[in-house]
Amino acid sequence: MLIRYFEHLLQWLAVNLGLQLPEWLEQSLDSLDYHLLSWLLWLFMPLVMAFVLPIGIVIVMYASILFLHIYKARHRLADAYYSSGMWDWARMMIATFWEVQGNIWHGYEIEGLENIPSEGAAVLIYYHGAIPLDFYYIMAKVLIYKNRVMQLVVDKFLFGVPGFKILLKVFQATVGSVPECVKLLGEGHILAIAPGGVREALFGDEHYHIIWGKRCGFAKCALEAKVPIIPVFTKNCREAFRTPSWGRNNLLQLYEKTRLPLVPIYGGFPVKLKTFIGKPLPYDSTLTAAQLANKTQNAIEELIHQHQRIPGNVFKALLDRIR
Repeated sequence: MLIRYFEHLLQWLAVNLGLQLPEWLEQSLDSLDYHLLSWLLWLFMPLVMAFVLPIGIVIVMYASILFLHIYKARHRLADAYYSSGMWDWARMMIATFWEVQGNIWHGYEIEGLENIPSEGAAVLIYYHGAIPLDFYYIMAKVLIYKNRVMQLVVDKFLFGVPGFKILLKVFQATVGSVPECVKLLGEGHILAIAPGGVREALFGDEHYHIIWGKRCGFAKCALEAKVPIIPVFTKNCREAFRTPSWGRNNLLQLYEKTRLPLVPIYGGFPVKLKTFIGKPLPYDSTLTAAQLANKTQNAIEELIHQHQRIPGNVFKALLDRIR
């Protein structure tokens, strides 16, 4: 503090000039320092409380809203608990939480939910944001309103993340080789895949280019199982969470060598999120896997073209909440 610096200066001068500060001056400086600190605390306390109290009130209000939504869904949760196993109830509870969180934080909406079949197999293909938060909301909606658990294909590194194994187990995630995926489809499940995977998540940008390379394993699965493919895209998903553009090429080279997701992610912005589920692409035996993969990519690019602002903008995506 200013008084303390002045005191140290006087002491330094006294030592170097061979002088001694009067005792009354030292006491006065200590007293001034104490009173100045008290005055600053008194001055800025209203400003601090002006920010702290509203934040606390908002947290309490949203906690109350969350409780009311879960209370509203109590019958659905009770039915899941008494009519099925423990994990079914746990899934419904988590799905309810994600649905409420999405509604509050992102004003989340979904269009085309009727394109998800109520029974029978299908392959759902979606664009992968930096963090697939939107897909958690999709899974929640499908579970709550279609009573279906989608089989999610994930990168194998997720199984090594501490604490993730039980979550992946409950939501029936799989690394998903082609034979395993065909088997799941043969059993009538919906298989959810983001062909871009971690590469698209970490190295995509606000221009929403699809980064699939030559991946067509999902198309092989759909052709072997003779099931439709459903294209999915969520508006503003790259504005909710982003990756920095600096050093991207070096980080991409590092990822290609190590397959470790070492790219920093930032965001959590409460932008408007809206998922668009396209019309299913029916099974066509005349198509090769590469042709079907290309057709699926075109379908998702069309959804992006129709519904996404290019380039994406965080501020405008926030304004979408009030439009």
